[in-house]
Amino acid sequence: MQFLCASALLAEGQSRGFSLADTKLLAVRRDGRVYAYQNRCPHRGVPLEWQPDQFLDHSHSLIQCATHGALFLIESGECVAGPCAGQSLKALACREDAEGIWLRV
Repeated sequence: MQFLCASALLAEGQSRGFSLADTKLLAVRRDGRVYAYQNRCPHRGVPLEWQPDQFLDHSHSLIQCATHGALFLIESGECVAGPCAGQSLKALACREDAEGIWLRV
């Protein structure tokens, strides 16, 4: 397990980016649960954020690719709009405990 951050550093409805060795990833908290994905759009292979830790659309209900506007469901990573519709972000296993958020490596 790789420690990502304290739970308080990822508030409800917020996203955050991380770099671990050669892997860039993002984490999003929705309805109290943390979801983690590789920070790589399946369409062009580019990072998703438009500014540090900014991975969500204006409503904070979808992950959005800053390069071409593709929209992904937070709960599954599935692209529901844009040039990669039907494809998905690569989900990463994570867990949360009293110490914080952990990535399974």
